[in-house]
Amino acid sequence: PAQRLLQGPPSKSKFLAAMTKLDTAMQLAKDLAPLLKEQATEVDAQAAWPETGIRAIQASGLGGLVVPTEFGGMGLGIGAMVRVGEVLGAACASTSICFGMHCVASAVIAAKATPAHEDLLATIAAGEHLTTLALSEPGSGSHFYFPETEIHTDADTLRIRGEKSFVTNGGQADSYVISAVSSGEDAPPGEFSCVVIPSQAEGITWSGDWNGLGMRGNSSRFVKLDVSLPHDALLGNRGDQIWYVFNVVAPYFLSAMSGTYLGVTQAAIQETIAHMKKRHHNHNGMALSENPILQHRLGELWAAQESARCLTRYAADATDAGEDVLPALLSSKAEVADSATRAVNECMTLCGGKAYAENGLFGRWLRDLRAIHVMAPTTDILRTWVGRLLLDERLFSD
Repeated sequence: PAQRLLQGPPSKSKFLAAMTKLDTAMQLAKDLAPLLKEQATEVDAQAAWPETGIRAIQASGLGGLVVPTEFGGMGLGIGAMVRVGEVLGAACASTSICFGMHCVASAVIAAKATPAHEDLLATIAAGEHLTTLALSEPGSGSHFYFPETEIHTDADTLRIRGEKSFVTNGGQADSYVISAVSSGEDAPPGEFSCVVIPSQAEGITWSGDWNGLGMRGNSSRFVKLDVSLPHDALLGNRGDQIWYVFNVVAPYFLSAMSGTYLGVTQAAIQETIAHMKKRHHNHNGMALSENPILQHRLGELWAAQESARCLTRYAADATDAGEDVLPALLSSKAEVADSATRAVNECMTLCGGKAYAENGLFGRWLRDLRAIHVMAPTTDILRTWVGRLLLDERLFSD
């Protein structure tokens, strides 16, 4: 904070430039939304990775949304990612999350980019490379910050051995940002690192097709790793993973999910409003929109949605500005999880039997939204972390 005060506020020209880039990114997302919406039903029905939408996003320039400008990217942060995610999520949640995980991995690569990764960032910005995260593991579940995958170091290579689970864009991305713990007697306890593994590396074995209840286009697959890489595949310095988790992974990952699900909720509320305006009862000619009880219930849902949106955007923008708002950042995803699942469930009720019987938009939205509570960090973990932060207790006390 003291350093920021010495530097002073950002110049007007830099602020205006950032706003112009954000406007551009938002317009690109809005232009892409009809395509994503058109393919969303097929993606869900066939559990198909949304290649058409992802390739269109890359071709538009949004693939470099969070890549620094020196590498050809747009140089925007999590505030932009939230807002773009809202637009894309309203059209197709699966595509939005696939894109979001690409952005998170891009941000991790860029955070402490070494010369070996500068060309990679340039290809990401050019829309020629899709990356993603591979942090979760079968043995740690939602505690992705305790990896068991190991890095074995010798004079010439890094040997990565282990398993990763629920890898979004699994088998589709061009590279994978993975977490691993150092092995060997000389490794300090708890030393975690991040490594970029190219998809063409030998020793990558995928298993299982993704056939989830919701988010069916994610290609969230399991992978077994026994890969040898040069030493410069390491991101930053050995043992940097905890720094990455709280300074890059958590802000970007939580914001990607929150933005996506805010978009889904907004789409559901707008669909409900349209239904209530046009639906009339034959016996008295009254529209649903004229019923005071339904008006009240809709008002509650809208307020909860907007409260979650305001918290999420505040947390994202403040984090981009360098402020320490970790409790707000953690709470935002939990608040979106609670408000979104309630809102879409209640919207289906407000729209009545038609919404339930058709198993169409509301069925997909409801299934997609259920994932937010179980996608790490889970809602329970986030609430606990916030409590510990407020009480000055150790975050990982268990």
